[in-house]
Amino acid sequence: MGAIHIKYPALTLRAGKRAAAHIRQQGLQPADIATLPGAAGGPKGIGLQGLDLALFGDWLPRAPRQRSLIGASIGSWRFASACLPDPVAGIRRLGELYTSQRYAKGVSMKEVSQSCRQLLHDLLQGEDSAIFANPLYHLNIVVVKSHGLLVHDRRGALGLGLSAVIGNNLLGRQRLARHFERLIIHDARSQPPLGKLDDFRSHFHPLQPANLRQSLMASASIPLVMEAVREIPGIGHGSFRDGGLLDYHLDLPYAGDGLVLYPHFTDRIIPGWFDKSLPWRNGDATRLQDVLLLAPSAGYLANLPHGKLPDRRDFSRYMGDDEGRERYWRKAMAESARLGDEFLELSESGRLAERLQPLRGAA
Repeated sequence: MGAIHIKYPALTLRAGKRAAAHIRQQGLQPADIATLPGAAGGPKGIGLQGLDLALFGDWLPRAPRQRSLIGASIGSWRFASACLPDPVAGIRRLGELYTSQRYAKGVSMKEVSQSCRQLLHDLLQGEDSAIFANPLYHLNIVVVKSHGLLVHDRRGALGLGLSAVIGNNLLGRQRLARHFERLIIHDARSQPPLGKLDDFRSHFHPLQPANLRQSLMASASIPLVMEAVREIPGIGHGSFRDGGLLDYHLDLPYAGDGLVLYPHFTDRIIPGWFDKSLPWRNGDATRLQDVLLLAPSAGYLANLPHGKLPDRRDFSRYMGDDEGRERYWRKAMAESARLGDEFLELSESGRLAERLQPLRGAA
């Protein structure tokens, strides 16, 4: 493809030490990639649509191999779309369905959950089993099981429970063990692409056609926005919620026989959802050494409507003007083709190494 003539780069590229050394010495080839993480972040995920389309529709298929996809919340939905028989159609359908959601002022958690179940139904189109027959991608879904007041869906109890979580998180991230357990619900054809998880109680369960939809719903169930999922077949009863509460940007000990390619909506890896406002909480460089992170650049973001990717606050910003919000989100998705085009150009030209920066917070 031809060179891209732009005034500013669309992508920021950050790499862990081993990934950076590999790319500088050998370049980057699709065959190098063993794992792809997908962060929680709601509508921000559809702002990466063009990058996802370039990766799953063009670049990765050039070197077919078994790869692990691990996601929380919208990350798991993006990757479920990519595991469908036609990944390009699935990724585009997710963007359109997500954009077309409309909520009235004062919408209840139950109504949002019902809307998301319908979205998931329309996304999968009855092809649930095809995800488990995909020879290239094995899906891993990150969920939390809640404890204490967070088992309830009553706003008062949830509010008190979340206040306790915020306080404990300020005292130390490890104190979140009082409130959450981590579940990795994974394609049974392979083990999750992770080393030892000893920061929180963590459980591994097989992902099956019978529990795919409940697992995806649980991974996206944000407290005070959606109801908790009360049962996941093959796992049992509980209060299952958004995996991003513990693993917002999937700061995890990746293990495998290749690099970790991370299409992300920011160039910072934030461990948990409650760390968003804590600038000193960044990903652990010792366990992210194989990561190559691709994120929209500051210049790219500045030229989007409102100077940012879509986010959940847009539902309030555009309350009463759904058509305006949808135009904005579709504009952001259309612009994101630049992210994918630039990645393809950099990888094909061999200039990707010139743009590498260290991961933020890395020692």
